[in-house]
Amino acid sequence: MKKFYLIKKTFVTLALCNRNSIRVRFASTVTNKHNIEECQSGEQFVPPFARAKIGSFFQTRPKLGNQFEEDQTLKTYLKRHMPTSVYQDIEADLKQFGRRVATDIYDLGLQCDVDLPKVEHFDAWGQRIDRLITCPAWKKMHDISAEEGLVAIAYERNHAEWSRLYQMSKIYLYAPSAGLYSCPIAMTDGAAKIIEGFASAVPWLKDRAFTHLVSRHPSDFWTSGQWMTERRGGSDVANGTETLAVLQKDGSYKLFGYKWFSSATDADITFTLARIVDDRGHTTKGTKGLSLFYLETRKENGELNNIYIQKLKNKLGTKQVPTAELLLDGTVAYKVSEEGRGVAGISSMLTISRIHNAMSAVGAMRRIVNLARDYSTQRTAFGNVIKDYPLHMQTLARMEVEVRGATLLTLEIARLLGREDTGIATEEEKLLIRLLTPLAKLYTGKQAMSVVSEGVECFGGQGYIEDTGIPGLLRDAQVLTIWEGTTNVLSLDVLRAVAKTKGQVLAALKNDVQQKLSKADNGDLLSCANKINEAIMSLLTFTMKHQDKMETAARDFAFNLSQVYIGKSFFF
Repeated sequence: MKKFYLIKKTFVTLALCNRNSIRVRFASTVTNKHNIEECQSGEQFVPPFARAKIGSFFQTRPKLGNQFEEDQTLKTYLKRHMPTSVYQDIEADLKQFGRRVATDIYDLGLQCDVDLPKVEHFDAWGQRIDRLITCPAWKKMHDISAEEGLVAIAYERNHAEWSRLYQMSKIYLYAPSAGLYSCPIAMTDGAAKIIEGFASAVPWLKDRAFTHLVSRHPSDFWTSGQWMTERRGGSDVANGTETLAVLQKDGSYKLFGYKWFSSATDADITFTLARIVDDRGHTTKGTKGLSLFYLETRKENGELNNIYIQKLKNKLGTKQVPTAELLLDGTVAYKVSEEGRGVAGISSMLTISRIHNAMSAVGAMRRIVNLARDYSTQRTAFGNVIKDYPLHMQTLARMEVEVRGATLLTLEIARLLGREDTGIATEEEKLLIRLLTPLAKLYTGKQAMSVVSEGVECFGGQGYIEDTGIPGLLRDAQVLTIWEGTTNVLSLDVLRAVAKTKGQVLAALKNDVQQKLSKADNGDLLSCANKINEAIMSLLTFTMKHQDKMETAARDFAFNLSQVYIGKSFFF
């Protein structure tokens, strides 16, 4: 027998026992001492690397707990604002859903990120079929959305004005686990809002589609698309919409056009804009030429409604959502707005979509912070768990403050929207919704990019590995600054709101901020309140003195208004 040496903390051992054979014995533990072992009876000690080739250390993955139970900001807001009886009614459901979004729904979302949609254009016999194929997890998300009432809650109104806040709380919990099924849910919610608004003018539409959009039964539940974007422009629908609508003898229309960016292509219905062609073949240019149309994507026999899927978009993120270029070649549709009032008709859908966008942004931020926080208790570096490093905890604390502020902002809009839904919003509250919707969408979208990027960095190299599911949060967050209007477009929308209301939206914001600040009752709070009050007054003064510079300053103006409102939100 020959002696052999165990080196590098017993990680690697080579032994030569007898001349003709080498025998390996697995090590069950790793020691910190350098030892010398002897082969006896042909046996020897061999540690993990020789056994598994990859060693014995594996980093513990970050864990998600109950996402409702762990969210003190959400729970505190609901308890403070909702009547006790309402909160008690919904608490059990939110707890149950908070568990689901961290378990089975979360797993389905990860599957959606891997098994992406695709299109089968032709069948085996050369017939054009344009069959859109989505994964089983995506279809399961459809059923879950119905069963959990992610649209229905807001329209059942079992809790009156609080129903919308209840629904949006679930959307906030759902979005980061949804595998982007939150996208069709946003558009379905917006479609239901449109139909509700047209109930008296187009009663058949409520009977035909509304009950499906708000159904809790998966087999009856319909989703909606929102087909606005064409080649000439995204946000510039007035000049970018080329789709034509030709009146038919039965009162329906046939649409002819090319929709450049149509998300949730597997939807059952959609709303879209088009220009009506008169008897001489002429159309009206600009916004006044646009009317709003309702269409169902399939005929009674299951075939597409003269819709041809040209291709699926290859996007930076949100790849889970089937987004397509669509050719409309005689698509049967029905006009639901007054002629030339299409943009006004679609406005309620845009409002709902923008609020969903903000909720998704806040949800993404909360998710990355929750994961990073847990990881900080699991990961050891340079001899310490990283939560013990003050600099790392400072980074997490700053992220947490951003998330809490954004959460309060979006929950406030949901609360106000619930009052508008039920017809009890004051004129000042309606003005606040008009101003806060674009502000929340633009500000939280930018916040999400910053916070999620910082969160990815908290995981080091593992945060950059697709298999962890973490990079997807960053890729998907980028759309939040783009969909339903870029930051600049929304900043100009804020200015339009100010101009159209002759400054009333700013007065409403100032009154709301100052009312909340008046509740400050001690030295520290008073100091903060005074700074916020100075900021809002400074913004209003700037607006009055520099109206000629407002378009150039629109972006900074919008960010500052958002920060002021977030600041006051901490005063409840």
